[in-house]
Amino acid sequence: MPNKKRRRSSIEPVDLTQKILKILKQEPGKSFNHKQIAAKLNVDDPNSRNQIVKNLSQLQTKKHIKETERGKYTFSAESHYHTGTLDSTTKGDGYVVVEGMEQDIYIPKNNMNKALNGDTVKVYVYKQRRSKKHEGEIVEIIERKTDEFVGVVQMQKNFAFVNTSAEGKMRTDVFVPKNKLNGAQDGEKVLVKIEDWPEKADSPFGKVIQVLGMPGEHNTEIHSILAQYGLPHDFPQEVEDFANQIDTSIKPDEIKKRRDMRDVLTFTIDPKDAKDFDDALSFQVLENGNYEVGIHIADVSHYVIPGTILDDEAYERATSVYLVDRVVPMLPEILSNNACSLRPNEEKYTFSAVFELDKSSGKVKNQWFGRTVTYSDARFAYEEAQQIIETRSGKIPADISLTGTEYTADEAIVEATLELDRLAKIMRRQRMKDGAISFDKVEVKFNLDEDNDPVGVFFKTSKDANKLIEEFMLLANKKVAEFIGKQSPKKTFVYRIHDEPDDEKLAALQTIAGRFGYKMNLKDRKSTTSSLNNLLSDVSGKKEQNLIDTLAIRTMSKAVYSTDNIGHYGLAFDYYTHFTSPIRRYPDVMVHRLLQHYLDQGKSANQEEYEQKCKHSSEMEYLATSAERDSIKYMQVKFMQDHKDETFLGVISGVTEWGIYVEIIDNKCEGMIRLRDIKGDHFDFDRDQYAIVGRKTQQIITLGDEVYVKVKEADLVKKHLDFNLVSVKSAIED
Repeated sequence: MPNKKRRRSSIEPVDLTQKILKILKQEPGKSFNHKQIAAKLNVDDPNSRNQIVKNLSQLQTKKHIKETERGKYTFSAESHYHTGTLDSTTKGDGYVVVEGMEQDIYIPKNNMNKALNGDTVKVYVYKQRRSKKHEGEIVEIIERKTDEFVGVVQMQKNFAFVNTSAEGKMRTDVFVPKNKLNGAQDGEKVLVKIEDWPEKADSPFGKVIQVLGMPGEHNTEIHSILAQYGLPHDFPQEVEDFANQIDTSIKPDEIKKRRDMRDVLTFTIDPKDAKDFDDALSFQVLENGNYEVGIHIADVSHYVIPGTILDDEAYERATSVYLVDRVVPMLPEILSNNACSLRPNEEKYTFSAVFELDKSSGKVKNQWFGRTVTYSDARFAYEEAQQIIETRSGKIPADISLTGTEYTADEAIVEATLELDRLAKIMRRQRMKDGAISFDKVEVKFNLDEDNDPVGVFFKTSKDANKLIEEFMLLANKKVAEFIGKQSPKKTFVYRIHDEPDDEKLAALQTIAGRFGYKMNLKDRKSTTSSLNNLLSDVSGKKEQNLIDTLAIRTMSKAVYSTDNIGHYGLAFDYYTHFTSPIRRYPDVMVHRLLQHYLDQGKSANQEEYEQKCKHSSEMEYLATSAERDSIKYMQVKFMQDHKDETFLGVISGVTEWGIYVEIIDNKCEGMIRLRDIKGDHFDFDRDQYAIVGRKTQQIITLGDEVYVKVKEADLVKKHLDFNLVSVKSAIED
């Protein structure tokens, strides 16, 4: 009997389940029978209809759908729906991070459904198979993180694509018609805005809103970093005009409303290249022998009034951004560098925390918070204050003086600096005893020439003068937070909170530290903080310091702003806020306003409103930090471009299946040696040993080993360094 030719099904059985679920999920309140689903799938052959009936039965058994009436089904598994934030990978797949879920939800590339990195999405989680990994599909884009992206124009005959692959985790090109190129030329870097993403289109449609310049050029790359994170680099003209019209003069009637502290010895200590000074210290000996120390902060809230375009702009920015070669300020220059900057020999409106401290113990005996007027008697760089501390003298050599000539500090200032340093050391010791963690991570800085090219790298470390200022700023921040936080009934306030560290990350740090011979005890909070401090102290000055410091910081939760106070783990404070830098941080402005409101006996502010502002401030802080990090990477690559022929000694800072990361000891520049580029053997990744192992030689190259490298490629656009391995440093060389 001849074979009958079977009618071919119009749909593949493999993805039929997903297609049925997609139809039901799109209209979760509606019921469908198998014929309606077949019509939506555009199939009418009996084989397909039978498959649909069979799949509906299976889905009902698994409780993904429910039968509302005979033969009619609706989607039921609301427990399989979650809302979270998409974290894409460069490969095109991603993970949805859901608050409160221990495990992230893996999203394969074909289930992304036009969602992009950072979007808030609704995700459907499939029933777990043998794999323990949650896997799902994005069913709705609730909110786009951004619709603006940086990329390079690739001109075609009648249109262009903007290729965004080198910038972050954007996984698709943007189609731009010729009439929406805004003058951009082939090969130029631009900022493109997505306008539409038609259902059947592979790429979104957009328009060029800003031409940034040619890739690799300095200003192009710096502006690209800002644009990539949605950070502005200029103030709108109307904001500048508004700020320039503010009356910044000191008026007698305003002075009467404030505590007048102009006669008290007051001075600032800041980085030598600082342009704005938002904090000053005052010092005087009281009749009872105790000290009165004032922490005086620029009264930004006097000038930045809610409801004005100046306040709206400051809120949107939320923070100043400190790139390697420039500062993008939160406030226009008329305020940040003039009216609100506590410059020497000028009267200024300030907001102050004034403490009576026990002369010997440094304990707070009395405190006062409020608006003041102050006069700064002197301005010191950290180096000058350090010289006073080290020599116990006011003689400051010409080579570290701000004026370029030898300078003699006033005897009263020398005495005040020495006493403040002594008190700061007492306070710091007590903090450490209470369980604070001492992060003194080395900061990478660059010497730049007139063209902003890096001609040298140096490291900024924290000395006694830095720690003196830090300790008194911490005191003010802590005591302001305590003052409001302990009031009854409870009042809405802006706290700086820091959760406990991640246990898994701590365990990983313990393992890696162990490879360098360091022991850690993670039994309880006290032993953990003690172990962390001992580890950070022990690695100081060693080749592995930056690696261990970085890993230790990564074990920590991220500090954020919130109206819900859970304390600050890293500082070991039950109450903490940000009060001391309103020129560069919007949360400090909010803290000043709330503090004054409560000093005036005002009612508790709207918590929901302030929580939203805290969330925005935390997000903007994260973006600014990311931009700052990218600008450092860019400068490191630029610096190494000019040193391609040199051999550098580095330490292996990471090991992966595709290569090993090496951090150069002399300049902290990090790059990758790809496994395929290592000559003489084929190396395999050994996850358990944090190592790569040669197949022929059995040579083991592991985390923490020292190696000699040369630059293979320095990519300014991707901000990435590739190294060639010259040799592994032997133990004999040590």
